[in-house]
Amino acid sequence: MKLHKQSVCFESVFKSVHQNWAKPLYNFIYYKFGDPNKADDMVQEAFIKLWEKCKEVPQEKAKSFLFTVANNASLNMVKHQKVVLKYNKNHPNYDKTNLSPEYLLEEEEFKKKLTNAINELKPDLRTCFLMHRVDGKKYREIAEILEVSQKTVEKRMSHALKSLREQIDGI
Repeated sequence: MKLHKQSVCFESVFKSVHQNWAKPLYNFIYYKFGDPNKADDMVQEAFIKLWEKCKEVPQEKAKSFLFTVANNASLNMVKHQKVVLKYNKNHPNYDKTNLSPEYLLEEEEFKKKLTNAINELKPDLRTCFLMHRVDGKKYREIAEILEVSQKTVEKRMSHALKSLREQIDGI
């Protein structure tokens, strides 16, 4: 099989794909799982699979391939994620220093409440919320990455915000 000069099998093309998509892919996976180590591992796995299939995946399809691989892996790990989130909810990481000013303690408590509230969101709501609010992605971009309609993204954001408002006073 003759390789096209834009083939992902060429090191320069592969590096370019990695430079363009490693961070967005990391964020996508991190938002689904809330675990930076797992996100690193899954990004590495996605790029390994891309390299293994480089002859079959043209450069213009590399992004879609990477996000599909990552999304499929996330679907396979949903059960495990629910256990992790339940554990985190029942065992919050409390700040035990008595030297902190009252404001810092209140701020830390609010951060914990917010983190727990975000962790309690359904995975699809949490992913949309974090991609929009943290990464600053537009609904259209989120819809493209998640392979859903823009209306679906809007609906998920609405449900996520409603849920967060109900769980935390003053948001």
